[in-house]
Amino acid sequence: MTKTDLVNYMAEETGLTKADATRALDAMISGVISGLKSEGKVSLTGFATYTAKKKPAKKGRNPRTGEVVNIPARVAVTIKAGSKLKDALN
Repeated sequence: MTKTDLVNYMAEETGLTKADATRALDAMISGVISGLKSEGKVSLTGFATYTAKKKPAKKGRNPRTGEVVNIPARVAVTIKAGSKLKDALN
């Protein structure tokens, strides 16, 4: 499912216009990003928990050339499915 498909689904389910559904989805995404930046964790009970984890810099290897390369420190996001999501899929 693409963002456009999700916006169309949201518009049909809620009766919102596609423009309003797009703004709602964008606001939700922005809220998750803001929460991860400020608190490092966003929990949507029953659906998912998003967690920002700091990864240290490390050395890697280019598999094609074998050359050692530096991989900079970064923040990775992990997503853990909640119970309602797991139940819905199984």
